[in-house]
Amino acid sequence: MIFFLLPIIGAIKSESYPRKLTKEEEEYYLNLYATKKDQNARNKLIEHNLRLVAHIAKKYENTLEDKDDILSIGVIGLMKAVDSFKINANNKLATYAARCIENEILMTLRANKNKRNILHLQSPIACDKDGNEMELLDMIEDKDVDLYKSYENKKLQESLNKALKTLSSREYDIISRRYGLNKEAQTQKEIAKELKISRSYVSRIEKRALLKLYFLMKDEK
Repeated sequence: MIFFLLPIIGAIKSESYPRKLTKEEEEYYLNLYATKKDQNARNKLIEHNLRLVAHIAKKYENTLEDKDDILSIGVIGLMKAVDSFKINANNKLATYAARCIENEILMTLRANKNKRNILHLQSPIACDKDGNEMELLDMIEDKDVDLYKSYENKKLQESLNKALKTLSSREYDIISRRYGLNKEAQTQKEIAKELKISRSYVSRIEKRALLKLYFLMKDEK
């Protein structure tokens, strides 16, 4: 699953998106994923619809959010669309995905109106025993919340810790700084200044690390 990160990251960085699937190709991959849960088919459906994410993200270029952040949120919406699309539905995948992508962006924009430093904390990374999505925010220690109350939360915390160990030292450093894993959370601008690198480079590293965590935690569920 991790190898699928490469085309996603490459597309986000270069804005060079794979061609649109033909009707026959899309139907083939949809059927393959629906009947056999073939991960390669899922990856193809996501990868070849990244252009749709970019198109919808352009509508929000005048918001206060960073362009790359909006794009990454849209990718999460696309993933959810592919996972929940019903092959016998009257809607086309593109129509359904467009709605999911836009909903994901709007939902995140609203949630972050007064929380500018937790943009990616609402990315789903796992599910609890009842099938409810667990977000990265749920996994980070809060002084007002005991995350170890239950066995379930303890196991999820262990899974996150395990996933964090797969990150490179630079990725872990960026994630730790951004979300206050070891100290007070910092903005991308503050991190860039301290590490003497560009803010856009910090954003790319953060996005890459969060996508790694997303896939690892999704597999763990």
